[in-house]
Amino acid sequence: MTAEEVQRYDVVVVGGGAAGLSGALTLARARRSVLVIDGGRPRNAPAAQVHTYLAREGTPPSELLATGRAEVAGYGGEVVKGHVVAAERQDAGGFLVVLEGGSTVAADRLLVTTGLVDELPQVPGLAERWGRDVLHCPYCHGWEVRDEPIGVIATGPMAVHQALLWRQWSKDVILFLHTAPAPTDDERERLAARDVAVVEGQVTGLEVEDDRLTGVRLAGGRVVSRRALATTPRFTARAELLTGLGLETTDQEMGGHVIGSYIAADPSGATGVPGVWVAGNVANLMDQVIGSAAAGVRAGAAINADLIAEETRRAVAARRAPFSAAMEREVCEAVLGDRRHGL
Repeated sequence: MTAEEVQRYDVVVVGGGAAGLSGALTLARARRSVLVIDGGRPRNAPAAQVHTYLAREGTPPSELLATGRAEVAGYGGEVVKGHVVAAERQDAGGFLVVLEGGSTVAADRLLVTTGLVDELPQVPGLAERWGRDVLHCPYCHGWEVRDEPIGVIATGPMAVHQALLWRQWSKDVILFLHTAPAPTDDERERLAARDVAVVEGQVTGLEVEDDRLTGVRLAGGRVVSRRALATTPRFTARAELLTGLGLETTDQEMGGHVIGSYIAADPSGATGVPGVWVAGNVANLMDQVIGSAAAGVRAGAAINADLIAEETRRAVAARRAPFSAAMEREVCEAVLGDRRHGL
């Protein structure tokens, strides 16, 4: 397929979650040609509902995305399922986007909203309960497990902070030290003041009955009754596409501990590679769904402004040129016309 035959868009959005669809909606309403390519792996797929999203509280994630896709399509945007394997800068400007299977599309700008991967502690059964009764964010799930016996599996120095945070939602919170360092005297005092128990020993598995968590199994066989578990995964940006464009990930630290990686960008989502924007969890590990949607809107508006600036520069250059191609044709036709009439 020649370059002329490749379908070209003003913007190709890689990733069809809240950030990608919000960016695409903004651009489609700005009368831009937009293609969203979605791999169908939303981070929050295991969760039953989306929370702290004003006016959409409790909406199932699949329903939110389906509504978003329909809204983008309603303004002329296109949404397709596919996996982008590469993006290449073209000599003539813009990018060539390569999909799994070999098909390609071209874009003047890229908005990458590929999100992140939650890398969970290596505890048997933990991944199967993720997003159900094994949780991370209390603002997303705390209300649903309020007043239940909650366990926090420690994996790093932020565990004490996490246990004290979850204590807001339940009086029965246990911190399982697992592989984390022992709390300092000051930390133990703070935990004790809030009646957060500390259990030593490595977590080796979960107890589940009737598809519901009932307990935590420790090395040695002891089982501690719990109805919900919290843990902090490592948040790793899905950035393979961006590293191929020359963008490297940056470590995110909290309390002097690396908790994940992200792609650095300015507040609008513009990266260090001209023409490439990022939004959502690939750029901000802490964004909830509503924050990712807002980031997509900001990036979409910034991309549209960037395209307008480029189009205006071209229009000014054409206006300043002594003879544009169209003007040259008009002059030639006028001269030939005069000659034919003997003038």
